[in-house]
Amino acid sequence: MRILVAEDDVISRKLIVTTLSQFGHDVVSFDNGQRAWDAFNESPFRVIVSDWLMPGVDGLDFCRQVRKRPQTEYTYFILLTANVQGKESYLEAMQAGIDDFLAKPLDRDQIWMRLRVAERILKYTTQISQLEAMLPICSYCKKVRDDNNYWQQVETYITRRTGANFSHSVCPNCYDTVIKPQLEEMEQEDQAGAP
Repeated sequence: MRILVAEDDVISRKLIVTTLSQFGHDVVSFDNGQRAWDAFNESPFRVIVSDWLMPGVDGLDFCRQVRKRPQTEYTYFILLTANVQGKESYLEAMQAGIDDFLAKPLDRDQIWMRLRVAERILKYTTQISQLEAMLPICSYCKKVRDDNNYWQQVETYITRRTGANFSHSVCPNCYDTVIKPQLEEMEQEDQAGAP
């Protein structure tokens, strides 16, 4: 897995990177939240391990930016804690979008277990995204079923979900196979009915 690490303490960062690399992961690390965010924004990672307290952009702000980034696959965010304590602090972290916590100093077994959970969660979020992206469409009339089991025209379904508008036309193939024969038939009927 590609893992992004954001940790301002040099020794802690080296320990995390070494440990994750020994587990076989591809690790990219940064010494502050802003640089980590810039890298993530350029090319998203599926797992982030970030220190909570860093100068500038801290772990919570970093997580909030990740969660707000549009059209991004779900990212599992692990927050490293050392001096942060109290129910209110953890509640704030959860509201920011943090998935899991790890206490410092880093415990190899603990991070290994957290990454196993992350792999499982990411697998399920990918499967759910794929299922949600599928549109149940009738093979005959081409209507689409929505979340309330209501069948509607494709145009209506897409307009309600995206705001897109449609203009209708006829493709060259349908013109040749449908419209042209209809026009010829109408012309023949007009000629047959003419005095």
